[in-house]
Amino acid sequence: MTNQLETAEFTVKAVIAGVVFGVVFGMANAYLGLRVGMTVSTSIPIAVLTVALFKAGAWFWGRGTLLEANIAQTIGSASTSLASGTIFTIPALFLWNIVPGFYQIAGLALLGGILGVCAMIPLRRLLIVKAHDELPYPEGTACAEVLRATVSELKGSHWIFIGLGAGFAAKLILGLLALIPSDVTLAIPGITKAEVALEVAPALLAVGYILGYRQSAIMLAGGLVSSLCLIPLIAAIGGHLDAPLFPELKLLVRDMSVGQLWGRYVRYIGAGAVAAAGIVTVIRSAPTMVSSLRAVVGGMRNGAGAARHERTDHDLPGSVIIAGVSIVVASLIFVPGLIGGNMAAVPRTVAALGVALFGMMFVAVSARIVGLIGVSSNPVSGMTLVTLLAISGIFAALGWVDSMARAAVLTVGTVVCIAASKAGDISQDLKTGYLVGATPARQQFGQLIGASVACWAIAGTMILLGRTYTFGSAELPAPQATLMKTVIEGVLSGQLPWELVSTGAGLAVCALLAGLPGLPFAIGLYLPISSMTPIFVGGLVRRFIDSRSKKAADESNPGILCASGFIAGEGICGIIVAGVFAGLKRKPPEEALMGGSIGPLLSLALVAVACWLLVRAAHGGESRRTA
Repeated sequence: MTNQLETAEFTVKAVIAGVVFGVVFGMANAYLGLRVGMTVSTSIPIAVLTVALFKAGAWFWGRGTLLEANIAQTIGSASTSLASGTIFTIPALFLWNIVPGFYQIAGLALLGGILGVCAMIPLRRLLIVKAHDELPYPEGTACAEVLRATVSELKGSHWIFIGLGAGFAAKLILGLLALIPSDVTLAIPGITKAEVALEVAPALLAVGYILGYRQSAIMLAGGLVSSLCLIPLIAAIGGHLDAPLFPELKLLVRDMSVGQLWGRYVRYIGAGAVAAAGIVTVIRSAPTMVSSLRAVVGGMRNGAGAARHERTDHDLPGSVIIAGVSIVVASLIFVPGLIGGNMAAVPRTVAALGVALFGMMFVAVSARIVGLIGVSSNPVSGMTLVTLLAISGIFAALGWVDSMARAAVLTVGTVVCIAASKAGDISQDLKTGYLVGATPARQQFGQLIGASVACWAIAGTMILLGRTYTFGSAELPAPQATLMKTVIEGVLSGQLPWELVSTGAGLAVCALLAGLPGLPFAIGLYLPISSMTPIFVGGLVRRFIDSRSKKAADESNPGILCASGFIAGEGICGIIVAGVFAGLKRKPPEEALMGGSIGPLLSLALVAVACWLLVRAAHGGESRRTA
């Protein structure tokens, strides 16, 4: 009886916990990604929440096991990759006024998830088992350590609930009630149109805390180049002209606000920077990609896929792989409206084959790359850009350049992006399972369950947020999707201000030559300074904590859990606020009730409280460890 209890794994409570937490964090990640163009890993927060839930309800459903908690985090983490791929691409359809339906978004997300899981199954023994010493899979290894620690001792886990409540309350005050300003702006005297701003957002503070000081400082540097250099420069030059810098713009530069200058000019410079950084990242990763593909092919030829009978080395059967990939391709070709609207069968077939080709290739590449550098550094956006450029080029050569062709190219990118992201996610989960003695087949099946449920929640979140805030707005700039839109338009129509795009590419190359990570700098250049400033503040808090104790900000410390709670709490409340205003058929208020000088001071006080909570959580966790 004891042995059965200890090896309990794929149970009802584990599945329910994984599905519920996956939906919550999937929606929160979708909201976060639409704001700042990035998502965060959810495996560790879900693992801690699951263990806490199991212990709190032990009187009802019995004591949870380590393997059950692992299954729950495996199912729950599936939503992150679906959110990443969806928010990186689908908003472009809204920006083209080709508004996708609920079932179309959910269907594309599900197909990407299926492709990612099925293509990864035959690679598990090669990448997770045979290359165990070569590929550390940092997030997967960290999650295994956290699972072991939390199952045996749960000290400090309450900070994720405190963070969740704080993030929810902050968004309620700022978004629904609009009691205080959501951002604080300071004009720089002596420099035309130059200003710095701070968005009051615990979720963005948490992102900076998780990324660390260096990454957040580089992102802020990009934002400062935009706000203190590019915008003042454009305003100074354009202010002496009697005509717009570009003929299609009727508004004179001298009459533009800072926001208009950013939207009309700097946004395209930033898009060029992000595109260049993404492509350079892929080029730099090319040797790794090639070696990954060679290793995969060679490993399969040498019998790495041979059947095993041990529980901890049992995968889903090959029939599942063949059926899954076949379903993806057939659905894209034959399901009406799923890809390219009413597009003819031939273009749909070309698009579906493109999904199969690039999807299978980038799944193998992604699964191996994250084993070396982790999920957060996985160049999925660069892989998606390469896919879009290739498919767009094929469509343009064949004369398919109408609005439906744009939609078809984008949906190809959506499925490939989700599949590559999913491969990175499930490979980390399989590494965790390998270290804790889980059953791979059950984890793979759990990922399929997580994807099949999370796709609906993410689709609903996308439509709700798009209707309430409008993609491309200050609230939801959707930076990655706007970039994908720019790339497709550039290839199919050529109607872009290439002078600005190439300027941004040049800035990104300069950053790379200076030894900076190109993508964080480019994202800072692309997004408003108000979004970069709180990320930098979070990075400063992390540096302060690291300077006092190197153990205080590791993955298993309550400081990380509190930051994850900030993200989840603000994301959940943001979606609720969007639902409220959508039901009222009105936009959220633009002016806060408390204006003047008191409002900004209260906003800064809220930021200070959030920083204090992060510090308190980190040092609280450290004090318990040393006690």
